[in-house]
Amino acid sequence: MSFQKLIEQKAYGLQADVVISYDGVPFLMHDSTLQRTTNIEDMFPELAFEHSSMINWTDLERLNTGQWFLNTDPFWTVSSLSPSDYFEAGNQSICKLADMLQLAKENNTVVLLNFQALPKDHPHRSTYMNITLQTILASGIPQQLVMWLPDSERQLVRQVAPGFQQTSGDKTNARLLRDRDIRGLNLRYTKVTSEDIREYNAWNLSINLYTVNEAWLYSILWCARVQSVTSDASHLLSKVSYPIWLLPPDEYYLIWITSDLVSFTVIIGIFILQKWRLGSIRTYNPEQIMLSAAVRRASRDVKIMKEKLIFSEINSSMDNSEDLSLCSESRYDGYSNEVITPMDHPDVRT
Repeated sequence: MSFQKLIEQKAYGLQADVVISYDGVPFLMHDSTLQRTTNIEDMFPELAFEHSSMINWTDLERLNTGQWFLNTDPFWTVSSLSPSDYFEAGNQSICKLADMLQLAKENNTVVLLNFQALPKDHPHRSTYMNITLQTILASGIPQQLVMWLPDSERQLVRQVAPGFQQTSGDKTNARLLRDRDIRGLNLRYTKVTSEDIREYNAWNLSINLYTVNEAWLYSILWCARVQSVTSDASHLLSKVSYPIWLLPPDEYYLIWITSDLVSFTVIIGIFILQKWRLGSIRTYNPEQIMLSAAVRRASRDVKIMKEKLIFSEINSSMDNSEDLSLCSESRYDGYSNEVITPMDHPDVRT
């Protein structure tokens, strides 16, 4: 089903890992065991930890390989499935190599094949390459659509199927690859640089990089003249009809540095403004603040306090004074802080 969906999205090719069953049937499986992607623990619990190649095809074809996808939703796509697709996905079984080749042949689609190493006690360990070649040739798929990745028995493969695209998974010198009649490379994208890509292109070597699931990374590799990528997110990359616009490094650095300088200037400006606004404010300790509040009472309250003090002094001195008067034409204009003292001459007033 996944291969069919890829073809509907106009994918350039299909990639798969090939394994030979115990009874000699080539099938597709990425993991070494079947625990993660099948229901083998329910169907054949005694075989759950066996290498997938150590099981007969008659048992393999009975396993369900779709329910794990619906249950785990590894690519967050289950919710987008129609009811019919959901039902179909939940009832998938292990795919034979012959079935994939037939689909690729009908749609003129490239296939990239890799192989799992077989256990030492596998009955077809020494003949699995011949079995695989016979299956490919019997399918009738054009040889130029097959990208052959394994290094083992490469000379035999060239003799039996000279039209295969010989592809290497090792990063090495471009001249050496051409001398070995290698036409393409299949590498992890983290292992190559732009200089490597330019060199391989100069030697007319096609490049396929894996695993690329982000549109921005896809755009960068596109601009770098990478011929193809392997992806788990073809439903996203198929919508990228042209490279996403990206800033050149110099422009990115210019914007970054300018933003930093503007931010720094704004912060310094705010600091200077605040310092100017608060520059005239004096600092006080708590005792000074209390004293200042007491001294700055309203002038009316201060006058009343002074009047009370003066009258208290007058009353206490009336017993010893013969004549003491305090006059004002209309009101008390104010009082001195000096103490009023009786004089010897009664006509003298203070």
